[in-house]
Amino acid sequence: MMIERAQDGFPPLPTGERVAGAKRRSGEGAPPHPTKRKAGVTERARELRLDETKAEYRLWGELRGRHLNGYKFVRHVPLGPFFADFLCREKSLIVEIDGSQHAESLTDESRTAWLNSHGYSVLRFWNHEVLAERRAVLDTILAVLEGQIHSPSPGLRFAPATLSPAGRGEGLR
Repeated sequence: MMIERAQDGFPPLPTGERVAGAKRRSGEGAPPHPTKRKAGVTERARELRLDETKAEYRLWGELRGRHLNGYKFVRHVPLGPFFADFLCREKSLIVEIDGSQHAESLTDESRTAWLNSHGYSVLRFWNHEVLAERRAVLDTILAVLEGQIHSPSPGLRFAPATLSPAGRGEGLR
């Protein structure tokens, strides 16, 4: 059976029917998805991976390749207008490594609130904690992943999600 082809080599589109995804591209329908990539975001994530801090480098060595009890982490992931240092999609946990510029940062509070409202829990550590007490940092991450820590904790700098992962909708991971 021979398929008719248009000048560009593709079969002609059926008339009167919408192409899959055209509704989303036109801006109709649901609000933008937090994981929807914007132009230049992938390049920026690559730059962040190449320009990581020593603490990020050390922690990534422990988290990559499912080294932490089989949990898979990815790094420098774009989420909405932000980049997460490390993300365990399975548990919707973001691990952030902060330098001194983050001390008393109001931007971090609003960032954490946005991530929490989109179903992500945020756990923060200081650079020096990762470098000097890596085992304790990994034990804390594991405790959060396994549900042993689930309440907000200013001392641990842990902010659990305000929206359950199931409530985020499909495709957010």
